[in-house]
Amino acid sequence: MPDLDLAFAALGDPVRRALVTRLAHGDATVGELAEPFDLTPQAISHHVGVLRRCGLVEQRREGTRRPCRLRADQLALVGAWVDEQRRAWDDRLDALDRHLDDEAGAR
Repeated sequence: MPDLDLAFAALGDPVRRALVTRLAHGDATVGELAEPFDLTPQAISHHVGVLRRCGLVEQRREGTRRPCRLRADQLALVGAWVDEQRRAWDDRLDALDRHLDDEAGAR
């Protein structure tokens, strides 16, 4: 399971969010990931390292290539946490609506 604090910190950076979006479409090397950015491959490699450490990306060796892959299962766990929070807040807001309706009906 990803460390949620590390995952949210990693996803707080727009470059890393863009990398996650790109990797959602398929595996890519650091060089391929660097193409649309005005950043060096070393800078992209640093961002990939952050995503690897929080468990959202894995890298493997294929000969001389080291493609990166999004760990969609781990990203889904982050999404599940967000969904859980959304449900809890929806429940709270629904309860507040009912309370306000009850108060207005009592007047």
